[in-house]
Amino acid sequence: MTLNVGDKLPEATFPMMGAEGPGTIALAEKLAGRKVVIFGLPGAFSRTCDAAHMPSFIRTKDDFAAKGVDEIMCLSVNDPFVMKAWGASTGADDAGITMLADADGGFTKSVGMDFDAGVVGFYGRSKRYAMVVDDGVVTHLNIEPEQGCTISGGEALLDTMG
Repeated sequence: MTLNVGDKLPEATFPMMGAEGPGTIALAEKLAGRKVVIFGLPGAFSRTCDAAHMPSFIRTKDDFAAKGVDEIMCLSVNDPFVMKAWGASTGADDAGITMLADADGGFTKSVGMDFDAGVVGFYGRSKRYAMVVDDGVVTHLNIEPEQGCTISGGEALLDTMG
């Protein structure tokens, strides 16, 4: 499946590290009756993800809230320990951004967003994208056509929402 506007997201459960230790997040529960932004990226602590993609959503969090977005989620094919550390180091945790660890890449593959870039050691990683999901259905979707963060950043996604 290649993800498109109008698609309902598949069910998925993501591991997470919480204050009480390991747990899980059921995506369907987070999406039910809510408007959510999900942005996917190749890897925590990687150059563009760390310097451009994550900061763009931290900067625009209040603007998304003003447009009725209930939550912003960052998804990467990393383990939950890495996502927890990255959320703390970038300020995403302080900004209230939910860090989703697609540890086995299952969700990423199921929506057709997986790719390999062997030259930098990325295998089964997520393409860079951002989407608005309303009650589980994709209403806006920006998939980065090349390297960089031009159409998948927070400001660009806000622009598509009008």
